[in-house]
Amino acid sequence: MPGENLTRDEARERAALLSVDGYEVSLDLRSALGEHSGEGPRTFRSVTTVRFRCAEPGASSFADLIAPGVTAVSLNGRDLDPGQVFDGSRILLEDLAEENELLVDAQCAYSRTGEGMHRFVDPEDGEVYLYTQYEPADSRRVFANFEQPDLKAPYRFEVRAPEGWTVWSNGAGELTDGVWRFAETKPISTYITCVVAGPYHYVTDSYERVFEDGTRLEIPLGAMCRKGLAPHFDADDVFLVTKQGLDFFHDHFDYPYPFGKYDQAFVPEYNLGAMENPGMVTFREEFIFRGKVTRASYEGRANVVLHEMAHMWFGDLVTMEWWDDLWLKESFADFMGAFSLVGATRFTDGWITFANRRKAWAYRADQLPSTHPITADIRDLQDAKLNFDGITYAKGASVLKQLVAYVGQDAFLEGARRYFKRHAYGNTRLGDLLSALEETSGRDMGAWSRSWLQTAGVNSLTPQVLLNADGRIDELAVVQEAAAVPDQPTPSAGHPELRPHRVAVGLYRRTEAGTLERYAQAETDVDGPRTVVAELAGADAPELVLVNDDDLTYCKTRFDETSLVTLREHLGSLTDPLARALCWSALWNMTRDALLPAGEFTELVLRFAGRESDIGVLQMLHAWAESATVHYTAPERREQAGRRLADGASAELRAAEAGSEHQLAWARFFARTADAPADFELLTSLLDGTETLPGLEVDQELRWAFLEPLAAHGAADEKRLDEELARDDTASGKRHHVRCLAARPSAAVKAQGWAQVVESDALSNALVEATIAGFAQPSQRELLAPYAEKYFAAIERVWTERSIQIAMVVVKGLFPSLQDARATLDATDAWLTSHADAAPALRRLVLESRDDLARALRGQECDRAAAGH
Repeated sequence: MPGENLTRDEARERAALLSVDGYEVSLDLRSALGEHSGEGPRTFRSVTTVRFRCAEPGASSFADLIAPGVTAVSLNGRDLDPGQVFDGSRILLEDLAEENELLVDAQCAYSRTGEGMHRFVDPEDGEVYLYTQYEPADSRRVFANFEQPDLKAPYRFEVRAPEGWTVWSNGAGELTDGVWRFAETKPISTYITCVVAGPYHYVTDSYERVFEDGTRLEIPLGAMCRKGLAPHFDADDVFLVTKQGLDFFHDHFDYPYPFGKYDQAFVPEYNLGAMENPGMVTFREEFIFRGKVTRASYEGRANVVLHEMAHMWFGDLVTMEWWDDLWLKESFADFMGAFSLVGATRFTDGWITFANRRKAWAYRADQLPSTHPITADIRDLQDAKLNFDGITYAKGASVLKQLVAYVGQDAFLEGARRYFKRHAYGNTRLGDLLSALEETSGRDMGAWSRSWLQTAGVNSLTPQVLLNADGRIDELAVVQEAAAVPDQPTPSAGHPELRPHRVAVGLYRRTEAGTLERYAQAETDVDGPRTVVAELAGADAPELVLVNDDDLTYCKTRFDETSLVTLREHLGSLTDPLARALCWSALWNMTRDALLPAGEFTELVLRFAGRESDIGVLQMLHAWAESATVHYTAPERREQAGRRLADGASAELRAAEAGSEHQLAWARFFARTADAPADFELLTSLLDGTETLPGLEVDQELRWAFLEPLAAHGAADEKRLDEELARDDTASGKRHHVRCLAARPSAAVKAQGWAQVVESDALSNALVEATIAGFAQPSQRELLAPYAEKYFAAIERVWTERSIQIAMVVVKGLFPSLQDARATLDATDAWLTSHADAAPALRRLVLESRDDLARALRGQECDRAAAGH
């Protein structure tokens, strides 16, 4: 539809013209139940009244609505012809008065893509569940509005729902005469309004806080999930983290939580991790664990709970003006999630996870051809959709961690407090926050902003150590290299920056006990191409130099040759878990940069991962080792490398402490690497109970994890998978079943999976993802070969015909990365050349996949050279 992709220029023009006084939205969701008759999508009635002012009476503008049909439109009492003013995505508003009232009566469609009003039918009991998801611009699929973040307004919602249902929204609600009516919200943006409705299992609690001035704050707490998940729902732990987070943010922000109640809904088929709708946060229901998981999973959930809570201030109370400044909410929430996790919960090692997992996401994104400054150039809504990425989240958070080291924690938090009070319920740009930080820190934030927020790319820091005749350090320097554009040998005008870094440089050596420990450290400011760390002159010669010790800055860490030799032999002896995680991260970045052969990286994992104490780091090492084998290992060595991984995983599984989370992690990794009859026999016997491993509970989730490799290698047929579904006839079981069915090694199976995803829109978002996950099996490269050509023939049509969420999943998930890298690279380049006019967001996704492939090819060449082939 021509007006669906709102541009920044259109949004600015409309914001200059209009201001919104309030919305009244009435939804009738009773049509969610019963059989759907007739052609077209299942719909619900949506009636919206908007009161707004116009700065130029007589001017024209438009309202946003994506709906199958509009019954009536009235502007200032004038009935307008829907056929004349509504084009499918916009409602034309002409001859506006100074004060206006718009009424729109529409038939809006329920969604199966996770966008707008998502409708889910639980296969376990037939119950129907609804929830909304809007970011960045899908509230217009549910009610007519002005869909841009800077036209904030208060909202009043009322909802008619099937009898026996409960309905929740941002404000507190009550059922009167068959209608759920909700308290008016504070002024908020369209994309964070929310409705959740259905027979959800609901648990309540409350939070109380007495402030220093004697005022008391009481916040009603609620948490909900599908009835089928209720036996697994550990709401007490969710409430514990919620209360800890509220205490932490009240302690540090000096601004009471402003949105009344605090509900948290764990909902099915959710596209995101979570969404910060004030008073009604939504999460993907996979955060409710049906089986045994590691501590890392609980830590991950707690981090997300706190991330969304931080948004109540950074994003909801104060909102960016346009999506260019998305970092003003997402970077801060990502940083505050880790900051509060460490400061308020039992997960005191959260910075290790941040360094190992979140930064890995950022480093990858920041080396893609689509890399962008943290403050991005967002031309339209399609750009905005794609910019919820590792730069906006994890790089932004890393930069804020650096900023705290730069200005000091007290100045940083005081700047945040002034920012909240100054801009409460308003919209801001970059300069608004920087001015507050300048006031509190006394530093010029302009230079920092230009270096860190307004340029792209990641720097590399490498130590240079010169020893004197006595074997002590004569000079230790840190060499900084600028980020180069991918596939170009030198930096371009967009990526030349040598940034100021606040770093800690750590010196490590082995002790008499054989451990590798830090014996000296110096904090310093690195600026320019080479910085001498004068404080370390005269220190004993180190065996390992870690130039980003304590992970203060955002950079790729490199090693001098002595440090590399030490890590090759003694990485497992490094006692500090954060330092160890940083070394692993640096080694992985070297592997991705074709500076370390994939075979050497996987051997390091096999040699030392069994000694890794941090379970989150261990699970990340498993993922990296698997990726190194599948993508970065020379094709002629791939089978041997895969066998080494499977054998190593099997050995570690049997050696792990009975019942430990490490045993569980190795069991899952073994299943993912299994590739031989003996492996399949062990998995089958563990499933059947004919063999057991002491302490390993093969619960339902682990059963599906074991079944996927069996299905992918032809050791579990459709009948066996159907039997497992009968055992686990739930929504979760259905997703696992679909994934395993698509994983089977059959040309007919692959053809069916392709047709279901590419040629049909019958599957829901969750089942599209499950089908794609099963379809692309590394062990089935020959079976997948015919789909490379089909992919490039189909993606532009998919982008045009499907919702952007589904199109993104298909374009990313089906890219033929498992085929011959050189041939696929050539085919990708040919498509990019012949489709120069394709949608920029589509081209971005293809360019990113191309870069991953080119990087893999360089890694394969490095691995081949190291092996002497």
